[in-house]
Formats: sequence, structure tokens, C-alpha cells
Amino acid sequence: MDIILKYFPDLTEEQESRFAMLKSLYTEWNEKVNVISRKDIDHLYEKHVLHSLSIAKVMQFKPGTKVLDVGTGGGFPGVPLAILFPETEFLCVDAIGKKITVVNGVCEALGLTNIRAEHTRVQNVKEKFDFIVSRAVTAFPKFVAMSRAVVQKKSFNQLANGILYIKGGDFIEEIANFGDKCSIYPVSDFFDEDFFETKKVIHLAL
Repeated sequence: MDIILKYFPDLTEEQESRFAMLKSLYTEWNEKVNVISRKDIDHLYEKHVLHSLSIAKVMQFKPGTKVLDVGTGGGFPGVPLAILFPETEFLCVDAIGKKITVVNGVCEALGLTNIRAEHTRVQNVKEKFDFIVSRAVTAFPKFVAMSRAVVQKKSFNQLANGILYIKGGDFIEEIANFGDKCSIYPVSDFFDEDFFETKKVIHLAL
């Protein structure tokens, strides 16, 4: 929990309490449904929670923003972002139903009312959103092609509506065709830990 407070020292008591609950909740759920690797559960706050919150260092969602988390798995980045942005509306989707069961269980225990989770694919989502968020579920061009239809055109945040994608490693070729609509933010600019050295947040304006 200390690592979250290190980079987000201005949390409300409620936010701090909810973040503090994540370790026990995910440890308990992970024994029933394996959504986080066994070796990573001990590094939950660094490798999953803080990693998810790298988006918040790039983008401060304004109240009323609608965000879709595609391929959410156990709820990352959607759940940490929903805790941090209580006036933003989140929908988490995943093609694996048991993972959505975990997300719904965690959100219910936390008392989060600004987040929903559904067992579906992004191609079947009918709503429109300001932003799509995700943690590297597939190659970036493929992800853009399958998800761009749900992004609404009119923007009111400081960044244009589009995709905020967390990815590691070398992906210059993947984004080459998107030109100046694509911006890269090294996560190591925000967080000191070695884990984040190769991590990036990609913003694609749509």
C-alpha cells in the first residue's frame, strides 16, 4: 500500500481504505479463480495496481467521463482507476466469464458504484465511450481495429477521446502507421521502480 501513497499522496480516506482492501480481496479471489499469477500476488500493488494507475499520470478524467476497460482480466486497469476517479463511469469487459465474476465480487466488496463488469467482447458493446483503456491484450493495430467503433467523437478532457493503452517492450512498428495521432508516455517518468523501466502508456486520438 505504501507504494500507492508514495505516488498518490492526496487520496481521500475512502480511497485509501479501498486501495488497502485490494490485497486481501484479490488474494481470496485468486484462490478460487486464478486471475493473477501466484508469484505476482505478492507484488499486487506494484505490478497491477500502480501499473494501472500509470494512466492517471497521463490523464486526469473529468467528472462524467465514460471509460471502457477492454480485456480487463481481474479488473486492471479499471478497478484502480474507478477508485481514483469516483465521478468517472467505468465498464469492464472480458471474454472469460469467471474473470468478470472476480471483478464484480471485488467491486461489490469495495462498494464501488461507478463501475460495471460484463462478460462480453468489445465488438458486442453498443454504448459509446470517451476512452478505452487496456493493458496490452493484443497487438496495438488489431486492438484499435476491433475497439475504435465504441469511441464517441466529442471530447471534453485535456486529451482527445481515444485509446489509453499500457504496454511494455518495443512497439515502434506497431504504432508507426498512426503518425501524430499517437503519443507515447514512458511510465519510468512517473514511477522509480525497475519494473516500470520499459513500460509505456500510449494515447491514440480517435
